[in-house]
Amino acid sequence: MQIRFCPIPSETARAWRSGSPDAYGLAPEWVEASSGSGTPCRHCLDQVPAGKPYLIVAHRPFEGLNPYTETGPIFLCAGDCAAGGPGFPERFLASEQYITRGYSADERIIYGTGAVTPTGRIEQRCRELFARKEIAFIHIRSASNNCFHCRVERG
Repeated sequence: MQIRFCPIPSETARAWRSGSPDAYGLAPEWVEASSGSGTPCRHCLDQVPAGKPYLIVAHRPFEGLNPYTETGPIFLCAGDCAAGGPGFPERFLASEQYITRGYSADERIIYGTGAVTPTGRIEQRCRELFARKEIAFIHIRSASNNCFHCRVERG
């Protein structure tokens, strides 16, 4: 089974770079310089390069609203960057482990699918989750802070 790692939409990244409000109605926060690690851009699916500015925004990676549609902080290159994906983003997923969690088509968590997954097993775990028909998409999230990293879809 093919899977694809999906960045935030390019139109969303462009809007925030132009100063449009985030999910909380706030202007994006500007940070002068990345250290080159620990600032994964959710658009290019890579680390913001050392010395380059980046944005911090509140992001809700869902289309609708329900009790399961979490909102949280994400990083984004302040300058233009090409959309990442669909292959496994090795430099982007630089931590030892992440949460993998399956969601239904109506954007609700499928209970029992959330697991802290070693980074080297993420692709295998996604394929296992997608064997279940009720799983429409998967989120990869920080194992330490629960921040959204990227969406995974069947390819």
